[in-house]
Amino acid sequence: MREPDETAPPADQPEGEAARPPRRRPRSPVPQQDERRLNGIPVSAGVAIGPVFGATEPRTKMVRQKIAAADIPAQATRLDAAVAQSRKQVLKLRARLGMLPENSQAEITPLLDAYLQMLGPSRLVRGARRRVTEMLVSAETAVADETEAIAAAIMAVPGDDDPAGKARRAGEVREVGRRLVRNLTQTPFRSFASVPEGSVLVCESLRPADAALLDPSRLGGVATDEGGSDGHTAVMLRALGLPAVLGVPGLSQAARPGDTVVVDGAAGTVVIHPDPATLAAARRAVTAFARERQKLARLRRLPAITADGQTVELQANMEIPAELPLVAQAGAAGIGLLRSEFLFMNRETLPDEQAQTETYRTIIEAMAGDPVTIRVLDWSGEKDIEALQSEGVVPEVGEQNPALGLRGIRLLLRRPELFETQLAAILRAATAGPTRVLLPMVTTVGEVRAAREVYERVVRRLRRRGERLPDPIPPLGIMIETPGAALSADALALEADFFAIGTNDLTMYTLAVDRSESDVASLYDPLHPAVLRLVQFATEAALRIRKPVSVCGELAANPRLTPLLLGLGLRSFSMNASAVPRVKQAVRAVSIDDCARFARRVMEQSDPVKIQALVMGAGEAAE
Repeated sequence: MREPDETAPPADQPEGEAARPPRRRPRSPVPQQDERRLNGIPVSAGVAIGPVFGATEPRTKMVRQKIAAADIPAQATRLDAAVAQSRKQVLKLRARLGMLPENSQAEITPLLDAYLQMLGPSRLVRGARRRVTEMLVSAETAVADETEAIAAAIMAVPGDDDPAGKARRAGEVREVGRRLVRNLTQTPFRSFASVPEGSVLVCESLRPADAALLDPSRLGGVATDEGGSDGHTAVMLRALGLPAVLGVPGLSQAARPGDTVVVDGAAGTVVIHPDPATLAAARRAVTAFARERQKLARLRRLPAITADGQTVELQANMEIPAELPLVAQAGAAGIGLLRSEFLFMNRETLPDEQAQTETYRTIIEAMAGDPVTIRVLDWSGEKDIEALQSEGVVPEVGEQNPALGLRGIRLLLRRPELFETQLAAILRAATAGPTRVLLPMVTTVGEVRAAREVYERVVRRLRRRGERLPDPIPPLGIMIETPGAALSADALALEADFFAIGTNDLTMYTLAVDRSESDVASLYDPLHPAVLRLVQFATEAALRIRKPVSVCGELAANPRLTPLLLGLGLRSFSMNASAVPRVKQAVRAVSIDDCARFARRVMEQSDPVKIQALVMGAGEAAE
C-alpha cells in the first residue's frame, strides 16, 4: 500500500480555506553503520574511495524448445546470424585493447583470439548446427547443450594435474556459448554507461569482456566476490590502472548501492562504511599514491642518462594512432615499434597506398622530429584479419600451428603486391620525419636480401612516378625473434641496417612455450639462460660492426631488468608507453661499469632460479 503524501493538503480541507502547514512526524536519526572490513585478493595497486555502483547482468530468458523439421533452415540462419554478431562484438572488444599497454594486450589478445576461433568453423559451432538438424532443437537450445557437452569433456580429461587450467578452458567455452545465447535471445549485455563518476564498481564477478568496457576516467575502483590475481580480468584491471580487489567472499551481499567503500588494491581489503579514522588513512594513501605518480611524471622532462653520463634511448611501442597522447605523456624519445596491423584489421578490403600513406604521415608528423620505426604487416594465423581473407591473401581456415607457419616476412615475400604497397606508403610518408622500416619474423639472410630487392624496386618506381622521397632512404632493419635469427645474427648484421630484439617471441620460440596455454605458462621465462645468451649473442653481433640494436618486449619494460640489459651493451629500449618513466628512473640510478660487472655475474649462471634472484635484487637496488 502506498504511503500518503505528507505534504498534500487533507482531503476534507474546505475549498478556498488557507492551508495550514502540515504536521510532520519527527524523523528518526539514521543509525551509524558499523565499519566492516572484508579481505580479498590484491589485484591492482591504488586506493579508491567512493559510493558503490552495482552493475547487475540481465538474466537470459531462454526457453528450451523442440522444432519441426521444416524449421531447420530458419534456426540455422538464426545461429549463423548470432555467430556473425558475436564475432563483430569480440572484434570491437579487441580493437579497444589497442589503448592498453603492450604487456596487457599480450595477455588478453590470445583470449579474444580464442573466442574468435570458437566463433569460426569450430567444434562448438559445428556441434550446435548438428544438434539443430539431428535433434530438432532451437538454435539457443543447441548452443547451450553443445557448450555444456564440450565443457564437461574438458573437465573430464583423465590424467590432467592442472584442474585450474581445465576450469579456465571450460570457462572460455562457456563464455562464448553465453554470448551466442544472449544474442540469439536478444538479451542485453551488462551496461556500464551509467556509472557515476568516482564510484566503485561492486559485483559478483567481472568477465574480461566486461572489463574492456570500463572507463577508468569515470570509475574509482573495482571489487568483486569472485576472481583471482592471475586471471584475464585481473590483467585488464591492472592495464586500466584501476585499484582493484577480487575474490572477496560475500562482498556483493554486504555492500549496497550508494554505500561508501574503501578499496585498497595493494592490501587486498574492502572496507564498507569506513569510520572517520579509516577514511582519513585512506585519503592519505590516495595522496601518497598520486605523489608517486607525479614523481614519475616529472621524469618525463628529464633525459634518460645513467649516473656516469651514458645516454640511453627509451622509445614507445604503439598499436594504434589513439595511443599518441600516451606516448607524449610518457616522455618517450620516439616510437620504437609501430605495429601496422591496425590498418588491416576490422575492415573488409585492404587499405590502398594513399590511405596507408596518410595514416603513417599523421603519426610521423605528430612525433615532431622524434624517430618512428614502422614494422610492416606481421600477420600470423592466430590473428583474425578479415580483409586478408576476403581478398584471398591468406586462407580463411587458420593453420594448425600459426606460430610456425606463413607469417611475417614469409607472407610478404609470397605476396609482393601487398608488401610493395606498404613499402611505397611508408617511403612517401617518411618525408614528414625520421622513419625506419622493420621486417618481422626474419630467419635467414636470403629473406633480408629478397626484401631489400623489393624495397629498392619500390624506391625506383616511386622516383619514376616523380614522388618526393626522403634523403637518405629510411633504413631497413629486422626483428630478432627466433633462435635461428639470433644465432645467425653476425651474418644478418651484414645485410640489415639495424636490429630490434623481440624478447616475447624469442622466449616463446626458444623455450617452446606458448604463455597463453595455461598448462605450460609457468615455463615461460624471459630470464632463462638460453634466452639471455641469445640476446647477448645478437647484441654483440650488431655492436661489433656498429649496427644499431634495440630490445623490445617484456624485458625492455621491466625496470628491474634494466641494469642487466645495460650491462649486456644495449642502449636502446622500446616498451609500452606507461613503462617509460619507471625504466627511466632505473636508468638514472645506475652506472654502466656497475651494470657490466653485474651482467657478467648473471651470464655465468646456468640456474634460472639463481638468475631470477640476482636480477630481482639488483632491480630493487636500482628502483
